[in-house]
Amino acid sequence: MERPIEELLHECLIKTSRSGGKGGQNVNKVSSKVELVFDIRLSAVFSDYEKEKLIQKLADKLDSEGLLHVVSQTSRSQLENKKIAVEKLIKLLENALKEKKARKATKPGKAAVEKRITEKKKTGQLKKLRKQKPDTD
Repeated sequence: MERPIEELLHECLIKTSRSGGKGGQNVNKVSSKVELVFDIRLSAVFSDYEKEKLIQKLADKLDSEGLLHVVSQTSRSQLENKKIAVEKLIKLLENALKEKKARKATKPGKAAVEKRITEKKKTGQLKKLRKQKPDTD
């Protein structure tokens, strides 16, 4: 992503909480779950066109207020979970802004056309043989 990640992170709200799962007694003491909340509409990093595109592409990931939530609780370390959440956010935004390539129409090659025609002829011959009446001599 060519945009500065630091600017993007300044616009994010980072929440921490206790996560479930493995960790033993540590789970009850340490807030290792990290949730990044990003408001696309208020972002100064993206242009208006990019904001509209992000809102449109990430519509199913936005909550009722239009906020994007990215959660990470895979690691026992809060720092590691923060790093994972930031990577997830960047990947989400990059994929949403990526332009789709236009499909170029191509014609089938000569060999493919010939193969298709010979297969059709074989099928036609089989059908013709099925319709013929058997000899009763």
